[in-house]
Amino acid sequence: MASAMQNLQHAAERKATGVVIDGLLRHLKKKEDKTESYLKLLDLTQKYIGNDNNKATFEKVRKVAADPNNRWVKFISNTIDQTDPHVAKMTLLNLGYEAFLCGTKKIRANREKYGCNIPWLILFDPTQACNMHCIGCWSGTYGHKMSLSFEEMDKIVTEGKELGVYLYLMTGGEPLVRKKDILRLMEKHNDVQFATFTNSTLIDQDFCDEVKRLGNLIFMVSIEGTPETNDARRGEGHYQAVMDAMDLLKKNGLVFGTSICYTRQNIEAVTDEKFIRMLADKGAHFGFYFHYMPVGQNAVPDLMPTVEQRKEIIRKIRYIRSPECDIQFYPMDFQNDGEYVGGCIAGGRNYFHINANGDAEPCVFIHYSDTNIRDNTVLEMLQSPLFQAYHEGQPFNRNHLRPCPMLENPDLLVKMVKKTGAHQTNLEAPEEADELCAKNVEYAKEWAPVADEIWKSQPHKQPSYENYTKEKREHPELAAFEHADGTESIDIVDPKEAETAVK
Repeated sequence: MASAMQNLQHAAERKATGVVIDGLLRHLKKKEDKTESYLKLLDLTQKYIGNDNNKATFEKVRKVAADPNNRWVKFISNTIDQTDPHVAKMTLLNLGYEAFLCGTKKIRANREKYGCNIPWLILFDPTQACNMHCIGCWSGTYGHKMSLSFEEMDKIVTEGKELGVYLYLMTGGEPLVRKKDILRLMEKHNDVQFATFTNSTLIDQDFCDEVKRLGNLIFMVSIEGTPETNDARRGEGHYQAVMDAMDLLKKNGLVFGTSICYTRQNIEAVTDEKFIRMLADKGAHFGFYFHYMPVGQNAVPDLMPTVEQRKEIIRKIRYIRSPECDIQFYPMDFQNDGEYVGGCIAGGRNYFHINANGDAEPCVFIHYSDTNIRDNTVLEMLQSPLFQAYHEGQPFNRNHLRPCPMLENPDLLVKMVKKTGAHQTNLEAPEEADELCAKNVEYAKEWAPVADEIWKSQPHKQPSYENYTKEKREHPELAAFEHADGTESIDIVDPKEAETAVK
């Protein structure tokens, strides 16, 4: 009875919030100076999540919002002007109100209630099938071996919402191979925000029409620099297909960004200012940069960036986000922005991955599992031994430029997999954790002293909220970060054993 009343109250609040957003968007579309509307939106946000701890932050944001010449105010205004009104409303309702405002509170409460990681988003693969065969990628080798049924995808979203999760990212394979089921899922769960990574080759006008009608899907299109650097890995003609898709998405007022895997061969091309400015002109508002991970038997370790290249991409990405740069594009670096999310976000800390076979994997790059959506609930998967090992181990390194238990701390993933008995899920060819992580040992040793030097040279602010275990919050020395001297890492799977080892 109490739950039913809460659902009715939430529905009423969502409807009222939708009316407010409609009014704000109408005002924003009419006015060149949008300051008044931004301040009203901030007041609405502070009403839901404001407290004494973040009061000063809201005041800082309010000063920024009051300046129409601020770079990021211009960025937001430009995004709103380009976006279809219904899509803009649904994005604000689902990503803003449901996921950020309401979902965050519920997630934090459930983390305490259940004693495990509860993510802010869930990544799942509608299918492992892909119409492309990119060099160094595991997905294109699977064919049509695995797909989640509509009922299984529906179960993921339904149970996720019960925990407070209102953001769902789809990858694969190529998710748009399953267009009809994706649209069906969007319609049934029109109160959540969906996003999809895509090679963009299957985007057409009919699909854009349906996405506009429903309003709750964001696109991340894959592109890797110039026509030469992109097509060298993704195949001839792919670059032009991406250009055509971006034109179509912009024309229809759909929200999209980019997904860029940077490698030793393309890193200069994908961080060139002319390239990023081109993306902004095409209508992309944001971009995820992913460090190449040598996963799978067809991986090419030589594609991993050099130490000098990784140093340079940190500098370039942060420059693009700085006040000194005027490009209307916001890049995020999945491997080098760990400080802003507290290190590794996998294992359900902020996200986890469900592959097309239903296996729950801690990360899209970590193909090991000990639980499956076909046998367990979403909550039960988050409470599995492997996921609890992640929960107890994070952060894997207090230097958040070395966040990953596979790439920068490869001994830690091996220990967690062996300790929990997780099995490998890479169907392309079996790859045990020792074999996978062996490819990263030399890279981790080379990067460690450089990362430590960069980290020590910069100021770091302690976040007001960290989703770590109580032991890790009270004993920050438990994180293994002295890898550069060649000593064996502390086994942080068991916090009590780690504390003894430190002493």
